[in-house]
Amino acid sequence: MKINRTDTPINFDVVSAKIKELNVPCIGKASIRETKRLIDNIEKETGEKFVRMEMGIPGLEASYIGVNAEVEALKSGVASIYPDIDGLPSLKNEISRFAKNFLDIDVKPSGCLPTVGSMQGAFASFLTNSRIHKEKDTTLFIDPGFPVHKHQHKVLGLKFESFDVYNYRGAKLREKLESYFQKGNIHSVLYSNPNNPSWICFTDEELKTIGELATKYNVIILEDLAYIGMDFRHDYSQPGVAPFQPTVAKYTDNYILMISSSKSFSYAGQRIGMMIISDKLFAYKSDDLLRYYSSNEYGRAMVFGTIYCLSSGTAHSAQYALAAMLKAANDGSYNFIKDVRDYGDKAKIMKKLFTDNGFKIVYDKDMEAPIADGFYFTISYPGFDGPELIEELLYYGISAISLAITGSERTEGLRACVSLVNRKQFPDLEYRLKKFKEHHAIA
Repeated sequence: MKINRTDTPINFDVVSAKIKELNVPCIGKASIRETKRLIDNIEKETGEKFVRMEMGIPGLEASYIGVNAEVEALKSGVASIYPDIDGLPSLKNEISRFAKNFLDIDVKPSGCLPTVGSMQGAFASFLTNSRIHKEKDTTLFIDPGFPVHKHQHKVLGLKFESFDVYNYRGAKLREKLESYFQKGNIHSVLYSNPNNPSWICFTDEELKTIGELATKYNVIILEDLAYIGMDFRHDYSQPGVAPFQPTVAKYTDNYILMISSSKSFSYAGQRIGMMIISDKLFAYKSDDLLRYYSSNEYGRAMVFGTIYCLSSGTAHSAQYALAAMLKAANDGSYNFIKDVRDYGDKAKIMKKLFTDNGFKIVYDKDMEAPIADGFYFTISYPGFDGPELIEELLYYGISAISLAITGSERTEGLRACVSLVNRKQFPDLEYRLKKFKEHHAIA
């Protein structure tokens, strides 16, 4: 059914004009930041507020524990002092404690590094790992995933391969991974768990498979734990008490964990994350590293080679903030998962609003179980591919991103993030979805 130009919730002509002004070949395949800019422009022109689901950023207040600690650090004068490249000693100790308390793994503080968000941790890992062995020049992405990681490879001129994991869960994962590892060119594997955008969560058996193959083929696993503890089907909130956040680190020593403070601690604005490198990998030696670094030891190459060149460390005051939040979590005085449970509660409500109006959940199963409610969910609508649906929804004041830019094979779908959607917008979302269904009747 053709859109009635006078009956869309957002002015049809304004949306059309702003899409044209953005000057991208296909708005449905635009980057996340380009999509954000487009929505900003439409909102400014029309005065209408979108139901914004395009950006994976927190929608909760920053932890007061971190804010207070950072303010005190700034008052004490740390802004005038360079931080150590490898991090504040107290922070490194708390990261090590956090790894033990919430993942049940042992790692020395020396391998616990603050980074300028997980984005820098990933960038530094790709750069360093591609230089450990001459013959290993390719990263393998277990998709769907965060589109910017592939963009980082393009900027660096690095090679990568990828596959959509949805059809290779369970026992099928071993054969699929081994088909890549046997080539001998894979230095690292990256995945997120819980997954951005599908919200699937690897089982311990799958993580064991990944870990065993990483050890067998000497491949480094880059585990993105941006949403640590946010599989709300389980309670991972108690320090030192099972169950613990599942991790590949239980099954191999070839790992780097990247943990963001942006989601779990809602501390996105200060751009600080954690990189946890296993003791064995930190001490690993390869003479091939000497082509680019002054040391053949991985840890030194990472810290005094790559990270030094990228940023000379992480903002001093933000390290005090993160140290304070981690200490409170480690001591059991701060339940960092309690607040973010709101994301799961909102997802449950929003998914029903979409499915009641003809939409389908694209990644609907996690193995045999229904997909969990969390930070993201995925949607499609009969008769549209992903990019087409992105553009069509703009006229209804709803934004998301296409799964096509995440490495997903399910290109009919979109990724929706719940974080910035206020509960007060639910009635408006329901109205807009009903209007969309009215204009696009399903045969």
